[in-house]
Amino acid sequence: MIQMLETAELLAFARTVQARSLSRAAAELRVPRATISRRLARLEAKLGVRLLRRTTRSLVLTEAGEALYRHAGLVLDATAAAEASVHRSDDAARGELRVSLPPMAGTAFQDVLAGFVEAYPLVRLQAHVSSQLVDLQRDGYDVAIRATSELEPGLVARTLMRASLHAVASPAYLKAHGTPKRLRDLAAHRCLMGFARGELPQTYWLAGKQRVHVEGVAFSNNPGLLCRLAVRGLGIAFVPAALTAKSIARGELVVVLPKLLRSDGQISIVYVERAFMPPQVRAFVDWIVAHLPAALA
Repeated sequence: MIQMLETAELLAFARTVQARSLSRAAAELRVPRATISRRLARLEAKLGVRLLRRTTRSLVLTEAGEALYRHAGLVLDATAAAEASVHRSDDAARGELRVSLPPMAGTAFQDVLAGFVEAYPLVRLQAHVSSQLVDLQRDGYDVAIRATSELEPGLVARTLMRASLHAVASPAYLKAHGTPKRLRDLAAHRCLMGFARGELPQTYWLAGKQRVHVEGVAFSNNPGLLCRLAVRGLGIAFVPAALTAKSIARGELVVVLPKLLRSDGQISIVYVERAFMPPQVRAFVDWIVAHLPAALA
């Protein structure tokens, strides 16, 4: 006989996964920790599988747990939609909105966010700036803006604009260290690097689909800082072309290996695919799609 799963059990499971702790999940749901443990135990007993494994520091999803977590989100979203339809008769954008943003140069992007806050005063915007590639479903974010094409299952991406990266250095640096003629020449140069997935120092650059291994002497998740270091003659930086236009026009920077070292990418807005999208999430996505491309251009 199939035993029906309870919403409270799925909620306890999903919140534990997001918080990566039974104690934090219990605090967020305002129930005793023992209640969370009982609900998880009942859920595993009904399904006949282990969903979570405990380590010394955290909780790790099993394969079955990962599958259930993806579907649990859909069930909880549907439940929230049903509750919202009863308690609220309008579709006005209101409530919490958690957004993950990459470091952006200049004020154009901040002005777009300010316009959204002004247009939707009932939305409580939480804008977290980081170069780390967050997990929207596990980390509790509604939307992310990414300068990457990587997309996990269950997410939807809408391209905002194309972006390209190129290598630049100051004339003084090239005079002192020589100008690289081939990609392999970069191994002998001082390179100004970012972080892979926002966590680990980069060890290579992408020239199209080719990995070019280089030696980093300074690392930052802020491409504006890397540009500044390059202007000061401290190395070669591989950064968005849009950030270097003024420095190149002033003669502070020159493009290195323009035909060989270049990478094309895109800036996208990413959100969780679900049948019911909260009004505040829909409003933010529509606002960014309508205003950000022109602002960044």
